[in-house]
Amino acid sequence: MDLLKRPFEMKLAPLVLLLVIGHMSTAQSTAGITNQPDTSFTNFSAYTKAVKKHPAIQLVPEFGLPGLTVNNNIVYCSIGNRPLKLDAFQPLKKDSALTAAIIIIHGGGWRSGNRTQHHPLAQKLASLGYTCFTPEYRLSTEALFPAGIQDIQAAVRWVKSQAAAYYVDTNKIVLLGFSAGGEMAAFAGATGNMNLLAGQGCNATLSNAVNAVIDIDGTLSFVHPESGEGDDTKKTSAASYWFGYSKKENPALWKNASPLTWVGKQMPPTLFINSSEKRMHAGREDFIKVLTENNIYSEVQVFENAPHTFCLFHPWFEPTVGYIDGFLKKIFSR
Repeated sequence: MDLLKRPFEMKLAPLVLLLVIGHMSTAQSTAGITNQPDTSFTNFSAYTKAVKKHPAIQLVPEFGLPGLTVNNNIVYCSIGNRPLKLDAFQPLKKDSALTAAIIIIHGGGWRSGNRTQHHPLAQKLASLGYTCFTPEYRLSTEALFPAGIQDIQAAVRWVKSQAAAYYVDTNKIVLLGFSAGGEMAAFAGATGNMNLLAGQGCNATLSNAVNAVIDIDGTLSFVHPESGEGDDTKKTSAASYWFGYSKKENPALWKNASPLTWVGKQMPPTLFINSSEKRMHAGREDFIKVLTENNIYSEVQVFENAPHTFCLFHPWFEPTVGYIDGFLKKIFSR
């Protein structure tokens, strides 16, 4: 099979089969599976790093916004004895009108991070009338790719299954992710209409397809020349931990795990919000070219001189919310 061939032009096989093409001589490494949380990436650790170059920034705290209904620790899927949980943020509703749902995926190199990191964003967007969900997913300390993607797909299906309870319009399901979460949002968005990954069985009769993707500084290709992923010279890279293979050991896997490999006519409208760090939006222009060829709407918003973690801080937080709100109003008002 030609792995360089556009996937939507050929008969699709589950990605789990594509991962082993080439009869790998090197065994997949599970050294990164510690079953211990990696707490190295937090909002405060991001602030400590970013404030050195941007002394005026302020960490965005959680809001005490009135008129929101918040439900924490909801189990959206169970993998064996492992419950996967999310938090839900609903706007105060005065009628039965349906809302768009935004599923917010945290970053942290597929290894660290926590769903609570984007509670401020979920609260702010809920105050604007969106119903927001912040799911956890299995990180590389617990399970290798594609487990985390499967978890996000299960979260999408759960939201659809609970649409009536949360007054969600199932034609307005949005995946929004930051950093590693942005890559996951783009991948899940590009493959939502494909029978690409073997699911976990949670609400399996429902579709994984979504209606919009918002990628906040998440890479679109692990193998693009602009990508910074895969340098294991000093320490094992985040992506190498997630895949269990280095880029050299299994280039087919690294390619097939890239959103850019799968983007096509099935991709929903997409918003890219980026920092000034070019490696964090590797493949973006190639991705947009495919969207344009298929008459799919996209937007790019760039904060010049902003750090990678800009969405966690003032002065970029409010403009980020504004870009998200403006994009969704535009595409859902058509």
